[in-house]
Amino acid sequence: MKLLLHRGALKRVEHELAALKLPLDLLVIDENGITHGDAKLEAKTAAPDIAWASIDLFIAKQLPLFFETVLSSGKTRWMQTFNAGLDLPIFKDILKKGIRLTNSDAQAVPIAEYVVANALAELHPIAAHRAAQAEHKWKSVFFREISQTSWLIIGYGHIGQEVARRIKPFGARVVGVRRNTAPHEFADHMATQAELPKLLPEADVVVLACALNDATRDLANDAFFRAMKPGSLLINIARGGVVVEDALLTALARKAPAVAVLDVFREEPLPATSQFWSHPQVRVSAHTSAASSGTVPRGDQLFLNNLKRYAAGEPLINEVSMSSL
Repeated sequence: MKLLLHRGALKRVEHELAALKLPLDLLVIDENGITHGDAKLEAKTAAPDIAWASIDLFIAKQLPLFFETVLSSGKTRWMQTFNAGLDLPIFKDILKKGIRLTNSDAQAVPIAEYVVANALAELHPIAAHRAAQAEHKWKSVFFREISQTSWLIIGYGHIGQEVARRIKPFGARVVGVRRNTAPHEFADHMATQAELPKLLPEADVVVLACALNDATRDLANDAFFRAMKPGSLLINIARGGVVVEDALLTALARKAPAVAVLDVFREEPLPATSQFWSHPQVRVSAHTSAASSGTVPRGDQLFLNNLKRYAAGEPLINEVSMSSL
């Protein structure tokens, strides 16, 4: 089996690949293009059976070469990607070619930690304590107990469930929103997107963790924000296209939400002229909620686990279908 991967990924998992004792023939992407042993190959002639799109390809700006190789091959049967969200049209093209596609949940843990850390920093007056300390003021500051908050997690997949797993032990009430409303161990209630008008007024913290698709594009619009609870907190770790940004700015003036934590934007990098940079009610981060010490090792292990499953003819972890995009 010909396996296409980046040299950086190969260096990390070389020993594990050898230990699997599979008949793998490696096609390696690096700064020289695609190499097979000492030979250099063109994208149209590489013809991998398996393709692993690790984060290394994104960092090295070699995803175009990778995708060209996969799509021009008539042999590729399975592709593993580092992406959690699959809103780019290229992923539909891959599925249309009959290539099995598995996405990643390696980001779920760090993104959940990002969500909880930012929420705690807003609910508990840490900044106010620091300000009082700087002024040498002995000052009592009121705060909201997490145990008395209600969380609405829109998009209750891998990331949403990891958020719920972490916040539920604090005693918060958790409502998860997804198509499948079957009960979940970390949620007090499961609902569909159609129920948002009645759920938003009850939520102290609203987490956007949904995929970007036709059903969620511009979901957080003027009507959405008008339904939100005054004083609430919005956290977006989904995609920028889920939020209508002008409507959010208007809503912030009404203090519903009172604060928005935004890791993703409609235009990235966020332009220097954007109002969000200096807005006192907005916390900006540069699409970095998954940039943790554990994301890459977890992604490597996911690929290795799926490779073993693929070789054994077993179901793949996180396999996606056209209907889910």
